Amino acid sequence: MDAQLHQQVLDRLDRDFRFKKEQSGWLRQGECPNCKKKELYVHADHPWVVRCGRLSKCGFEGHVRDLYSELFESWSDRFPQAPENPNAAADAYLLHDRGFDLAMINGWYSQETYHSRELDISTATVRFALPGIGHWERLIDRPHRFGKKKAHFNYGCKYQGTWWQAPTQRWDDVQELFIVEGIFKAIALLHHGYAAVSSLTTSNYPYLALKALAEQCERAGRQRPVLVWGLDDDPAGRKVTPEYIRRAEQDGWECRCALVPSHGRKKLDWDDMHRLGRLSEKDMESFRHHGALLIARSATEKAVLLYSRDGRQSFPFDFDSRLYWFKLDMEALNKEIQQLEESMPDATDEERRDEALKKCGGVSEIANCLPTPLYNLRSEVTDESWYYFRVDFPHDDPAVKGNFTAGQLTAASEFKKRLLHMGTGAFFDGNQGQLDALVKRWTYKLKSVKTIDYLGYSIEHGAYVWNEVAAKGGQAVEINEEDYFDIDKLAIKSLFKSIKLDINPDLKAHCDDWFDKLVTCWGIKGVVALAAWFGSFFAEQVRRDFESWPFVEIVGEPGAGKTTLIETLWKLCGRNGFEGDDPMKGSMVGLMRTMAQVSNLPVVMIESDRSEDGGDGSRGRPRQTFHWDSFKSLFNGGSLRTTGVKSSGLDTYTPQFRAALFISQNAAVSASAPIMERIVHLWFDKAKQSQEGREAALELNRMTGSDLSGFMLRAIRHESSVLAELEKNQREYEKAIGQGGVKNLRVQKNHAQLMVMVDCLSFACRITEQQKLAAKEMLLDMAIEREKTLAADHPIVAAFWEMYDYLDGDDPDSAAVLNHSRDDGMIAINLNHMKEVAAERRQDMPDITELKKLLPTSRRHKFIEANRTVNSAINAQFNARTSGPKRSATVKCWVFEAKRSA
Repeated sequence: MDAQLHQQVLDRLDRDFRFKKEQSGWLRQGECPNCKKKELYVHADHPWVVRCGRLSKCGFEGHVRDLYSELFESWSDRFPQAPENPNAAADAYLLHDRGFDLAMINGWYSQETYHSRELDISTATVRFALPGIGHWERLIDRPHRFGKKKAHFNYGCKYQGTWWQAPTQRWDDVQELFIVEGIFKAIALLHHGYAAVSSLTTSNYPYLALKALAEQCERAGRQRPVLVWGLDDDPAGRKVTPEYIRRAEQDGWECRCALVPSHGRKKLDWDDMHRLGRLSEKDMESFRHHGALLIARSATEKAVLLYSRDGRQSFPFDFDSRLYWFKLDMEALNKEIQQLEESMPDATDEERRDEALKKCGGVSEIANCLPTPLYNLRSEVTDESWYYFRVDFPHDDPAVKGNFTAGQLTAASEFKKRLLHMGTGAFFDGNQGQLDALVKRWTYKLKSVKTIDYLGYSIEHGAYVWNEVAAKGGQAVEINEEDYFDIDKLAIKSLFKSIKLDINPDLKAHCDDWFDKLVTCWGIKGVVALAAWFGSFFAEQVRRDFESWPFVEIVGEPGAGKTTLIETLWKLCGRNGFEGDDPMKGSMVGLMRTMAQVSNLPVVMIESDRSEDGGDGSRGRPRQTFHWDSFKSLFNGGSLRTTGVKSSGLDTYTPQFRAALFISQNAAVSASAPIMERIVHLWFDKAKQSQEGREAALELNRMTGSDLSGFMLRAIRHESSVLAELEKNQREYEKAIGQGGVKNLRVQKNHAQLMVMVDCLSFACRITEQQKLAAKEMLLDMAIEREKTLAADHPIVAAFWEMYDYLDGDDPDSAAVLNHSRDDGMIAINLNHMKEVAAERRQDMPDITELKKLLPTSRRHKFIEANRTVNSAINAQFNARTSGPKRSATVKCWVFEAKRSA
């Protein structure tokens, strides 16, 4: 191992596991990450594999390449290419990452460069020539940047029917030939004395190479080698191996199989076994046994192989996508062996035993399908757990997947019902004892997958988790065959299924001209709305680093295109045919659940304010107003609601607001000053509508989430850059807005954050510098306008004072009508009295209940106190004029400071 790399590995091991070094050169008594016992050990001079000494109870082992992958990525930086050593990085990769002997493979490879035009990034590669075909090369510099692409296969002509073999391979004394999938897998076997070739892909049956080898053996007059098929332990490898063996046997080849079984999340291959030092004769015996099980021709043959391996007299097993149970009748077995001793006198005891097992071994089918546990799911919040299964069928029906609870797994009757519910005709007719044996095997060391109960960004894991696509560190990952996301060392999935996002991870398949159409339809206001939508993809990170993220309202005249705009914006994150949720159409509990369903995605509230009158002057539905003050804490990502967790303790569940709030309606939001400060206001009208805009809108309507979702994927790829831009520019924009006359710090911050997002739009779409400048100028104007709005009274309060002026009169010498105060510096109003006077004058007074909520915010006349007992000047004047019944001298009034005009 390279000295620098060796020291870095030792430092990491000491930091993470706290080993104690012994004189023998071993590091011992490290804390095992699996069982937490001080039983971990590794060799100090060759620290490749760390192992737990508790073999029977834990058995943990990990290669430093997997534990510290960051040390095994940037090979070109660590080992730069030089004229005297053009293969420096390739040599280091093969030696330190793959554990190969360079003296053995010298001359088989070269160091080259691969450039991705799509991503515009390059990497060094280890290239192996394929004579007459082309070449295959492995990407070695931070290959995660290329997504799923770990290697590049360049072939000028068809490679079907051929294989890769070592340039030094000789066939003179080859008795056994391993056919494996990858070149590195073949090299790994060659290191241990096994002749091996690479078929390059699972789908390639090397018939041409086999034919050439057969002809060579025939010319040399020697026997053909036995073929050992060692393809990967994945669905593709398991499917084609029996097919290839039957085909090879028809061509006169003797065939066997060897299989490296997968354990847990990670599929292990021959090169993994080489790195872990597990290609001894004993290990190979186990791999051959697993291979024999794979190619067994009948359930009885497989049962005999399993019995011969460990001697168990009863056990479950699967064959041909069915479940079977084996139970040995020892009396019948002994009787059959005695008979075979007479009929097969030349056979060995083992051969007679196997033959007897085939005749008298009790094999019975217990399920006409094959349930396979994939992983365990657990919700830490609700303390619920599920086991996720795949159920395969022996016929052509596709596999089905679903959850089993612990109760359904531990009761045969419940298991039978759940299985039949999952798959049509899937039937289990085993007994409780057989199910118990199956469950013990299914759940032992079963991998776990982390869960979230919403859709979007998980700040705890630093990953975006959607329906079929996830992303972390700027890299998008598609859901795997087991329905979860395997992202580096993180296994995660979302339990939330109600919202479907049609996200297309192929950036080449997305439309490119949508941005120009959006500008044609809505101009610079559309760009500002787009910037706010863009920023919603980072709401959690922004609130974490900068405390808050603004609310955005998109309001305006009916027919101004608000609905089309929002539906188009939704398509940019893969959601089709959706505008938003009406908070007045459901319960508050339902609304809170809706707002907890997504993270780093918008939540759009539509038509939350109702007008009392219809547009034609007729009476409309009863007036309802949504109270926005309940959303005040969401500005900082506050809690939505608190519910109890079903348990014997005092646990509660308090989901946080992880999304970004958008409001869309015809009327602007009217609320208290704290809410109004939190809102960035965008007003749309029909003044600049045109035929070109209508055509562009129709084209946007025809586009789908699959066409436009690349906007969100491109955006989150630049997560770190967006946050860096906020750190760099937000404060400067706040100062610029302040210099424009805006004194409210919250208004400054909200509009400054959107200015930064305007700058960042270039990460995801083709915006020009002129459009950016115009959008930021508009945001400055919007901030100034919001400052003016905050300085004015609420529209209902303003209407109240207008009515007061009209009813009370401006003549200081006239008798008071509404003001009960005797102090010229105060105004004292009894609201019920004012309502009575308004009715007499045929005026529609604002709703008193609503007034009581809003009058404390009065700016024109500063609010002092509600329901103060006032010595009424109006009643005193009335009592002085009348000889009849007198009014009360005191009245309960709302009191304000009288502001006289200059």
